[in-house]
Amino acid sequence: MNQTTTLAGARSILFLALLALPLDCLPASTGLPPAVSQALQEAGIPERSVGIVVQAADGGQPLLSHNARQAMNPASAMKLLTTYAGLEMLGPAYTWRTEALVESIPGNGRLEGNLYLRGSGDPKLGLEQFWLLLRQLRARGVKDIGGDLVLDRGAFSVPVHDPGEFDHEPLRPYNAGPDALLLNLNSVRLTLQPDPLRKVVNVIAETPSDGLRISNHLNLGHDACGDWRERIKPSVFGQTIELGGSFPAACGEKALHLAPWTPDVQVEGLFRALWGELGGSFGGRVRAGRAPANAQTLAVYESPTLGEIVRDINKFSNNVMARQLFLTLDSERPATAAGARRQIGAWLQTKGLKLAALALDNGSGLSRSERISAEDLAQLLRAAWQSAVMPELVASLPIAGVDGTLRKRLNAGSVTGRAHLKSGYLDGVRAIAGYLLDQNGKRWIVVCLINDPKARAGKPAIDALLLWAATR
Repeated sequence: MNQTTTLAGARSILFLALLALPLDCLPASTGLPPAVSQALQEAGIPERSVGIVVQAADGGQPLLSHNARQAMNPASAMKLLTTYAGLEMLGPAYTWRTEALVESIPGNGRLEGNLYLRGSGDPKLGLEQFWLLLRQLRARGVKDIGGDLVLDRGAFSVPVHDPGEFDHEPLRPYNAGPDALLLNLNSVRLTLQPDPLRKVVNVIAETPSDGLRISNHLNLGHDACGDWRERIKPSVFGQTIELGGSFPAACGEKALHLAPWTPDVQVEGLFRALWGELGGSFGGRVRAGRAPANAQTLAVYESPTLGEIVRDINKFSNNVMARQLFLTLDSERPATAAGARRQIGAWLQTKGLKLAALALDNGSGLSRSERISAEDLAQLLRAAWQSAVMPELVASLPIAGVDGTLRKRLNAGSVTGRAHLKSGYLDGVRAIAGYLLDQNGKRWIVVCLINDPKARAGKPAIDALLLWAATR
């Protein structure tokens, strides 16, 4: 037998041995699947602008690794870190308390002194929850408030927030800043109703606010609904919300959410409206301050558990709720963003997670400075899969083609209903990360980050990656 024959035989044996190995044991592929490469090429996105990891959820060698260590902006996929850290550091049963305090017990239906509202950072203190808190006060004999309403935000220490700084859209609710006494996500809900017979658009203010006025200059449009939100031009003058632009009749009824006021104005308008509806009277001012040490708690509203709240954060990619949770992770009071970053860093150390590319800002992904790599995200998801809080985290993620931010995506194929994924989108950023169940019943971690001026066109490439992982 000559040397060439011997070498050929050895290669054949090696090839057969590799075929016999489980896929998890094979070296990670660095070449992208053809469908992914083609989609990137058609979008004009170079492969160097993409970071990908596909790996079995229970560990082992990645099936696919491409630019995996490159630090990239993950957009809202960063919420995976914030919510996982929150579930482990605080526990799924953690709740926030909003308290109403007084210095003197009310008598004959009258509170002579101030009423203090003290927040702890509840991410979900909405209209209904605030009404319940005020209803408790009425049930405890308070009708007339003789002093001021003092808003105690001492649980958080945050700089003055500019809602237009990020993208020059100060009225968009996602740009609201964190607040220890965040009320109704600092937003109001308006319902738009097209009336083709009268050729007008009716506007209904669903969120009560004392003194609110609507100046409606909307035109009824006759084109397709499309991206209707971009055609409406809102502006705010004091307590007046003015709506200009057009609203297509084809849209039917739609809800328009706006964040028109500062937090103090938001609380005052809602408090005066609801307190009046409950039959109470109030002639004082609404101002910032601190509850004195001798103040007594008269009523308390306790939030839903963190295990429930992370569903809202991840399913609907709520930025301000994520920022509330992020600040809560600082065990010091008042909590700061720097303190939250330190606490998360310490937690990662105890988990043995070395996320080399991690750069945290506010934990929501609504940031130009936050960074993480595909490898880091995969490592985080692998640790979460082995965690006691795994069921709560996975259940909080949008299901492809079923609910949340992925309800209308991947809703007719092999991935539908089989992937729990957190998406991310900013100008120049597309991302997805989470867990996917393939057609053979095996669970995979899939991470794909795209940072490129043409990232907006990267959705088909991400979908092609998910389809490949599901049906490979």
